[in-house]
Amino acid sequence: MSKVSLQAAEDLEAAERRRSSRADLIVRVDYATVDELFSEFTRDINEGGLFIETEKPRAAGTEVCLHFNLPGSDRTVKTNGTVVRVCDGSDGATAGMGIEFEELPPDARTHINQVIRTLRQRGE
Repeated sequence: MSKVSLQAAEDLEAAERRRSSRADLIVRVDYATVDELFSEFTRDINEGGLFIETEKPRAAGTEVCLHFNLPGSDRTVKTNGTVVRVCDGSDGATAGMGIEFEELPPDARTHINQVIRTLRQRGE
């Protein structure tokens, strides 16, 4: 199998593992580990988690506290999550980390779903 088709197969497998579809959405995310505070951007979010672009991803299994605002809302979403995927960027993919939300407030979940639906409608 060629490198390109292997990457495509891996991308398809990763997409199938996701429980919820994602949308491109650039949002600043402040997050903290036990001993450090960071501010980065996410471009990939759904009700189950998000992907933070960073050159210094935390290790898989790291617990983080997240704070971010969604477009159309002044309310800050505060939730905890766990790093479940790390990309170092060496394969040409964007460096960063996938974070799965532990608990997401119901109103934040609803708002994320509304934003994703709106983005998809614009893209059609």
